[in-house]
Amino acid sequence: MKKLTIIHTGLFLFMLVMGIQSQAQNERKFIRQGNDIFEQALEDTTKLDTTAFSQAETAYRKALDKRPDDLQWNFNLGDALYKQMKFDQATSKFEEIAEKSDDKIEKSRAYHNLGNSMLMQNKLDESIEAYKKALRNNPEDLDSKYNLVYAMNLKKKQEEQKKQQDKDKNKDKDNKDQDQNKDQQNKDKQDQNKDQNKDKNKNQQNKDQQQQQQQQQQQQKISKEAAERLLQALQNDEKKIQEKVKKAQAEKAQQRKTDKDW
Repeated sequence: MKKLTIIHTGLFLFMLVMGIQSQAQNERKFIRQGNDIFEQALEDTTKLDTTAFSQAETAYRKALDKRPDDLQWNFNLGDALYKQMKFDQATSKFEEIAEKSDDKIEKSRAYHNLGNSMLMQNKLDESIEAYKKALRNNPEDLDSKYNLVYAMNLKKKQEEQKKQQDKDKNKDKDNKDQDQNKDQQNKDKQDQNKDQNKDKNKNQQNKDQQQQQQQQQQQQKISKEAAERLLQALQNDEKKIQEKVKKAQAEKAQQRKTDKDW
């Protein structure tokens, strides 16, 4: 972050009438109070004293209640908000200052801090654009140059990580699809084996039925032949019997004839 802008009292303030001078002194008192708290909080590098920065914010707001359009005081308020990690509010404050300021250096400082606020929210494109605007207003600003490079490198790194994640995700998806295909193939193979076994069983059943039908037909055929043989045998026996009867009758007739001749 850019350093705090310390508000200095100009000679103009001492030329005001007493009523206005007294009011201005109260305003400056709040600014000095806020600056003192802010600077003390910055001295402790072991921790971020958000409570102290919150007290500085309160002091700055009391001053701004009297002079809400003072860009330097608003700048200090933006810094206090940033230090409390109120990055959304700090962003709005620095955007407002950058739009209203006519001084290129002050505008550059506002865009620099706007870039920092965006960077802390991981809004890399917005932060990069803010740093570029800071450099357009002050090309010699080394802090903005450094932060611009940092933000661009961070964006590049995140894009590479995203590509790798997408690649890994696609790889996992491919592996999952392969596993699903393999499972489907195994299922299809199992279903095919089941169908083959089913067809095999069906064929075996058909074969058994055919064999059974053949056996039944064969049995029926044997029974028919046996019946025909039996009938033939009976006919032969009857023929023999008839021949014997005829022979016996012929012999008897001959005997009668011989008896008469005698």
